[in-house]
Amino acid sequence: MSAPERRPASAGPVTRATLPDGPALLTWLLRAADDNLVLAQRLGELIASMPELEEDIAVANLALDHLGQARNLYQYATEVDPGGRSEDDLAMTRTEREFLNAVLVEQPNGDFAVTIVRQLLVDAYQVPLYEALTDSTDERLAGIAAKAVKEARYHLEHSSGWVVTLGDGTSESNRRAQAAVDELWPFRADLFSADEVEGELAGAGVVPDPATLRPTFDETVTAVLAEANLTAPDDPYERIGGRTGFHTAHLGHLLPEMQWLYQSQPGVEW
Repeated sequence: MSAPERRPASAGPVTRATLPDGPALLTWLLRAADDNLVLAQRLGELIASMPELEEDIAVANLALDHLGQARNLYQYATEVDPGGRSEDDLAMTRTEREFLNAVLVEQPNGDFAVTIVRQLLVDAYQVPLYEALTDSTDERLAGIAAKAVKEARYHLEHSSGWVVTLGDGTSESNRRAQAAVDELWPFRADLFSADEVEGELAGAGVVPDPATLRPTFDETVTAVLAEANLTAPDDPYERIGGRTGFHTAHLGHLLPEMQWLYQSQPGVEW
């Protein structure tokens, strides 16, 4: 999917009143929030099953960080949603086709190598994303990003360290890490999918053009894989579609488990 033509940035300062606050902003907020919510759910599935206690605590903290980022984005989304939906409505009542997360984050946990490689790819994307968002012309987004970028940098340090440990460890850990890279590699492209939503918002300086994040992502991942004695696949196939609601079958299994309590107890207050 090629990136759409971008609007030229405004020559003068952009006030909140002139920022896009319609469907484009809501869609982007849901895309970013859904990424974090779905990943938090995946990581939460692993609590009490990590290879060591320290890592069990770490994965719980990762899940909570992503859940917190999701909540901040959903809360902002409620303020621009013409339907007046609540934060819980956005997270717990939308269907699979209405979720807009990248397909990478919905992939099953697999073994520890799959979990940690998936995390590396997400972290290598979110660090430059949040760094760019700290300069957003939307002060609310800039504030959300200023907090999230600190967490994302820690996440990247954690995941890259583990990928190197696995790749540069035993022959078996290297084999599993390489298998994880091969399995997840096609899904990374969806992180950078772009359409008229990013076109409108990037033109106003609200969010970065996803294409501008790709060089930093590629540099980070390439360096980690090299240090880990792992090889990036040369298969050109890329799986996209999550940003427009076209997911893998895995999300259809994840959502009912995540949403069943809220939907089975309408109006429940937490």
